[in-house]
Amino acid sequence: MIGSLRGVLLDRLDTGEALVEVGGVGYRVMVPAPTLATLGELGEAVFLHVHTHVREDAIILYGFSDRDQRSCFEALIGAHGVGPSLALAILSIHRPSALRRAVVAGDADALVMVPGVGAKTAARLLIELEARLDLPTDSLDPAPAGTQRGALSEVRAALAGLGYGTDEVHLALRALPDEGAVEDLLRAALRELAGAR
Repeated sequence: MIGSLRGVLLDRLDTGEALVEVGGVGYRVMVPAPTLATLGELGEAVFLHVHTHVREDAIILYGFSDRDQRSCFEALIGAHGVGPSLALAILSIHRPSALRRAVVAGDADALVMVPGVGAKTAARLLIELEARLDLPTDSLDPAPAGTQRGALSEVRAALAGLGYGTDEVHLALRALPDEGAVEDLLRAALRELAGAR
């Protein structure tokens, strides 16, 4: 099983794949969108942590910028009804830290932002990922109302109420810090959106 690749980036394909040459062999590796964007220029050296997925009809490599991303991917594909394509889509929308925050907060809306994830799937994933992801044990204790658990949901709802689309809301939420008051997070999100327009 291939666990990592170190080589030269030959191409970025429209299918979400990177073509990485290692020792004269070109490997097609599926990667999350944020990782694909940060691989550097063609011809530059790259290193990817790899999950090798073996099916009856294919062997597919999934590449990640770090071990944490790969661990989250493996936790996701271990969940009922989540295949590699959906797991990759989730990690294209949410960084591992954001995914953990959503699980700890019980934030199903964050998962529904992913194409292909409906309300029922999101609710089931929250339960399954709580057992599968490496979550800090102190983060599982109930938090008082108004703390970080609901802050991102409130910011998401406020931005949607202001007329921002799903993609814009997602862009703003990715840029937010891990902690803060709702008002501060909303201001930061609005600044991010103003800069993006």
